[in-house]
Amino acid sequence: MKNQLLYSLYERHLARELDEADIPQHVGVILDGNRRWAKAAGTATAYGHRKGADKISEFLQWAKEVGVQVVTLWMLSTDNLQREAEELAPLLTIITEATQALSADRRWRLRVVGDLSLLPESVAHELTDATKPSWNAGEAPGRLDVNIAIGYGGRHEITDAVRSLLRECSEKGMTIDEVADVLTVADITDHLYTAGVPDPDLLIRTSGEQRLSGFLLWQSVHSEYYFCEAYWPDFRRVDFLRALRDYAQRERRLGR
Repeated sequence: MKNQLLYSLYERHLARELDEADIPQHVGVILDGNRRWAKAAGTATAYGHRKGADKISEFLQWAKEVGVQVVTLWMLSTDNLQREAEELAPLLTIITEATQALSADRRWRLRVVGDLSLLPESVAHELTDATKPSWNAGEAPGRLDVNIAIGYGGRHEITDAVRSLLRECSEKGMTIDEVADVLTVADITDHLYTAGVPDPDLLIRTSGEQRLSGFLLWQSVHSEYYFCEAYWPDFRRVDFLRALRDYAQRERRLGR
């Protein structure tokens, strides 16, 4: 009881320290550590993924409360698709069900970012159907924009963006040389999965791993990184507030 009280007081102290002006507009999160959490708990890997999925809505509410406007959650990478079928099949089911549940919650406005063609056709259809109503509902003041990165890899995204751009230019009758002469950074940015979304200000990775693994490679050029030791299912509001405090204390030069 005493520890819970101290924890609560510390959490409130961290929240009071935050200045609205220092809250990141866009936060990206690598949800890492579900499998290691399950192993440490002596449970099945699928249970770890399930606990990780259960954490998402809670985290999104924390982000909404402090004023974050966009959250991008990396739930399934292109590398993850190489896992054994006995792990991948239940993981895809968990991700699909989690996405459907989030879509039904009117606090969030969802969009899938990734290459759904890499997924089983039935899963791709379910994810598309789950997120379509969220974006067709029009403007919804107060709702948090949530990008669900599924079948996502940074290199894969950039490659897809270049392909899309070249096809678009070809349809306009442009030659490769003509494209090369006028190609800009903005052209590629406009063809990314996240087109129209501001670049992430803060990227958080749980589980103690200190690498991006290809998450938002193009978009994160000026992002701040925060690495947390906790596995994703154990990630607490106090961990999130610490990340925000750390972000607020940094001097962001944005390459200047």
